[in-house]
Amino acid sequence: MKKSYVYYPLFLGVFFALGIWLGSVLNENTIGNDYVFSNSGAKKRKLNRLIDLIDQRYVDKINTDSIVDATVNEIMQNLDPHSVYISSDQAEDLENSLRGDFVGIGVRFFVNQDSISVLRSIENGPSDKAGIKGGDKILYADGKPLFGLNAVSTNALKGEEGTEVVLGILRPGNEEVINIPVTRGNVAIISIDAAYLLTPKLGYIKINRFSETTEAEFKKAIKSLKRAGATQIALDLRDNPGGILSAAIEIADEFLEDDTLILFQKDRNNKRKDSYATDRGSYENSDVFILINENSASASEVVAGALQDNDTGTIIGRRSFGKGLVQQEIKLGDGSAVRLTIARYYTPTGRSIQRPYDNGNEDYFKEYIDRYNNGELQSEDNIEVNDSLKRVTPGGKTVYGGGGIIPDVFVPSPDGYILQTLEYFGRTGFADLFVNKFLQEEGSAMRFMSQSDFIGSYEVSEKIMKEFIQYAELDKTSMKLPGYRREIALIIKSSMAEQLFNTELKVKLLNKEDVMIKKLVALSKAK
Repeated sequence: MKKSYVYYPLFLGVFFALGIWLGSVLNENTIGNDYVFSNSGAKKRKLNRLIDLIDQRYVDKINTDSIVDATVNEIMQNLDPHSVYISSDQAEDLENSLRGDFVGIGVRFFVNQDSISVLRSIENGPSDKAGIKGGDKILYADGKPLFGLNAVSTNALKGEEGTEVVLGILRPGNEEVINIPVTRGNVAIISIDAAYLLTPKLGYIKINRFSETTEAEFKKAIKSLKRAGATQIALDLRDNPGGILSAAIEIADEFLEDDTLILFQKDRNNKRKDSYATDRGSYENSDVFILINENSASASEVVAGALQDNDTGTIIGRRSFGKGLVQQEIKLGDGSAVRLTIARYYTPTGRSIQRPYDNGNEDYFKEYIDRYNNGELQSEDNIEVNDSLKRVTPGGKTVYGGGGIIPDVFVPSPDGYILQTLEYFGRTGFADLFVNKFLQEEGSAMRFMSQSDFIGSYEVSEKIMKEFIQYAELDKTSMKLPGYRREIALIIKSSMAEQLFNTELKVKLLNKEDVMIKKLVALSKAK
């Protein structure tokens, strides 16, 4: 049967961006920034000379900073796919993501029709405490417009901790702007989206990234779940692109006995560095399940690989991304930085799970399409393995290196590109902009709906679904609404849940129809 390629450009763009993100976030933070730079050779002097000549003599005025940025980017593209240049504009946001907090007003937003639309206020953050909700538009900061030709930068929302900014808010259903003072404060970037009981004994934790705060969040979540009666734990690492390596080691440590090897690294000189479990683990010798998919990468693969190689728990899902390189951030002195690959990491049995990148970045990042084409997402029999990279765990389980973690229990993706696209929409928040606009206009009254009424009685109308199909350009495919009504309604309602209430409710709604979650529950009951 001939496959439709209508969404291949979308997949390629998404996963290329994902790959760049993966490279930018995995940060080995145990090695210092002390470097000895060699004397500049002739080629380095030539480059400096050229830039100086352009700066001093070129007929037109040129921003030589942009030339330097372009040159550095070109250099980095000749390395591995995950060594990246970070401009000074990007550096702060990426650092905040890894650190797990930042100083600000605490909202997730996007620019919609030339104005700032609030997706949602971060729970317990300054804006949440001030009463700002999803669907609000921020039009002014201290009386200065944030829209139109004379708009000031969104930097006006930033500032020192404890300082106040008065936000001019246009609320759905209102015609007049209201002024709400917000005191800037420390805002946590939460790495755990949900933690709740799937069954009376199965606790579920979804981790969206590995940051400096992940271990503390995890300990709090697992303590609450155990108190609620959980004797089994499931970690959902699907679509988790990674983060700080030390955070992944800390999470793996929670499940492994003292002095168990978690991973080892090797640098360019083949110098080895081992990481072992400590006596801090709070969930050793207990049932654990790890959920992964083709977008689980780097630090997520560290956790899955460490547990799989030590015969601990059950890995469920599909083959992971395949990133086994370690980056370190090195400041360049002007606010910019590079995240340079400084080592490879290996699972306890000696596997490198890094997939090949010899054929260039484009080939590397389009492997998702190759997996779709060869049927790997539908059947584990289509996963290509290299027998020369085979390893055996202490318990006798056969595992493979060379391109991601192959799960112990395979769960196929939805059959067909439309269902896979819809699943992707649900997981990644593709509907957020559409829903936000709806909540600002015809759905503004929903802001006063109780959570129980929303869960129990609200149904997405046929009209809204048809509008979403046009928004997502699904009307340009062979898709017909009656066959996909449940999936589309769930995508829209889950996005509404997050904007009206919280992220955990969104996860709960999506999990009710999730095939992998159903498989997880069945396996846990069989234990």
